[in-house]
Amino acid sequence: MDGPFALAPVDLLQRIAEALERMSPPAPTAADLKAARLYHYDAATGVFTAAPDYGLALDLLVGIDGQKSRFTENLRRFAKGLPSNHALLWGARGAGKSSLAKAAFMHALKIEPRLRMVEIDRDAVGQLPALFTRLRGLSERVVVLCDDLSFEEGAAAAKSLKSALEGGVAGPPENVLFVATSNRRHLMPRGHDETRGLIATAEDAEETVSVSDRFGLWIGFPPMDQDAYLEAVRTYAERFGLGVADLDRKALQWQVGRGARSGRVAFQFVRDLAGELGKSLPI
Repeated sequence: MDGPFALAPVDLLQRIAEALERMSPPAPTAADLKAARLYHYDAATGVFTAAPDYGLALDLLVGIDGQKSRFTENLRRFAKGLPSNHALLWGARGAGKSSLAKAAFMHALKIEPRLRMVEIDRDAVGQLPALFTRLRGLSERVVVLCDDLSFEEGAAAAKSLKSALEGGVAGPPENVLFVATSNRRHLMPRGHDETRGLIATAEDAEETVSVSDRFGLWIGFPPMDQDAYLEAVRTYAERFGLGVADLDRKALQWQVGRGARSGRVAFQFVRDLAGELGKSLPI
């Protein structure tokens, strides 16, 4: 092009290259997990925010001995680089699913200090393939935790999770273990979108169930009975020095007011009792 606005061929090529660079997303950078042992991953910004160590000791989780044994053994194998399975912890609300995942992780650090945990929000499950790419090849062995996972928005997020767990042609990262908690065994949404029609809804359901099949380890958490609830209360009270004569009666009154029995309710009662007695808790 002639005239005052003409560009030399080299300048034109440079402009084209810069425009293409702006259009292309930058290559993902490897994560840096040296500053802490637990992180929260912000999928929108790609930032890993360090979190404090989890304070609840593994032996304080009572009434779930079978679940504890299965999960900690799988985590021990992963920590040592042995074959292990992605884990789905499903069942009653407040039964200790998330607490077990975090407390077992802190316990496993005694075996393998290179362990790291990265928590991702359930609304960001679609970004799991990109996260796994950033974690692949790190010297750390990373547990990725998604709490209260379900697929309310349909099959798109389910496909992303399945893609992450399968790993595409490269396979899943050897140094990543995915752990999810859910109130529902098959991760199904609470309802369905009737406007999409029965066929589309059925396809979404099939896609979601097929994702749950990718978890090699399913661990169920049934509702807590009264004996297990009182055992949890007594264990917490003894550990924290909260001796009262009518402990069981107070604990049962508390759970009636909550309308549920669970490890979470037991701990909430103990927190209230500590406040009543004017004592602080270490966690």
